[in-house]
Amino acid sequence: MIRHLFVASRPLSWINTAYPFALAYLLLARPVDPLPLVVGAVYFLVPYNLAMYGINDVFDYESDLRNPRKGGVEGAVLAPAFHRPTLLAALVTNVPFLVVLVLLGGPASWVVLAISVFAVIAYSAPGLRFKERPVLDSITSSTHFVSPAVYGVALAGAAPDARVVLLLVAFFCWGMASHAFGAVQDIPADREAGIGSVATVLGARPTVIGSAALYLAAGVLAACSGWPTWLAGLLAIPYLAMVLPFVTITDATAERANRGWRRFLAINYGAGFGVTLLAIAAAVLPS
Repeated sequence: MIRHLFVASRPLSWINTAYPFALAYLLLARPVDPLPLVVGAVYFLVPYNLAMYGINDVFDYESDLRNPRKGGVEGAVLAPAFHRPTLLAALVTNVPFLVVLVLLGGPASWVVLAISVFAVIAYSAPGLRFKERPVLDSITSSTHFVSPAVYGVALAGAAPDARVVLLLVAFFCWGMASHAFGAVQDIPADREAGIGSVATVLGARPTVIGSAALYLAAGVLAACSGWPTWLAGLLAIPYLAMVLPFVTITDATAERANRGWRRFLAINYGAGFGVTLLAIAAAVLPS
């Protein structure tokens, strides 16, 4: 059971939610309180991802069976016997952290945390299934990754300035672009399972072009944020290099996009290193 929960939580992606929270809080909290920093970072590292991806794997079981990329680092194929334990594990691991974070925060952070948790549930849970509502699926997915950063800002009690807003909007464009491109590779499996997505509705090629446009927008917005964070705009280049070779892809060849998606998983770590250097520079250099 532990092995299945571990795979379902997508350990390769844990850092994608914990890091934005921790970075935002560290840069903006004055003084930095180690308790909310540690509790928030641990929550967004593991329990949050177990809820997000575990719920998804439970309710996407039928389509995952048809998806050749599932069953490893890109997602578990959870047998029905593991569905109830996975949902229970997500509940048990999330609630205590949420209670503590509510006690540590204030009204603004409560609102952001509520939106974040709602997005996690709404993406996959029956009756909501935002993942089957084209465009809303990409918006919700981006919320999964940007909301921890916004929560870090709210928990720090900081009033976001123009730079912070620009960087958060750029990050949101990155999240939408990444989700849309990731959905391309699943077009055949999703259509066979009767699941709608931004990619199944728009088609493979328009979705890839839209993803490239959003990555470009992210780069431009970040480049407008001032010294030294404008350099973050350059981080859009490897993502554009990843998606542009697939602009001629068709629905019939959509699964080829998985090659780009695997590069995406690697690019994230390089981009994270670049963001870390820029964060250090922003903290020590004059604007």
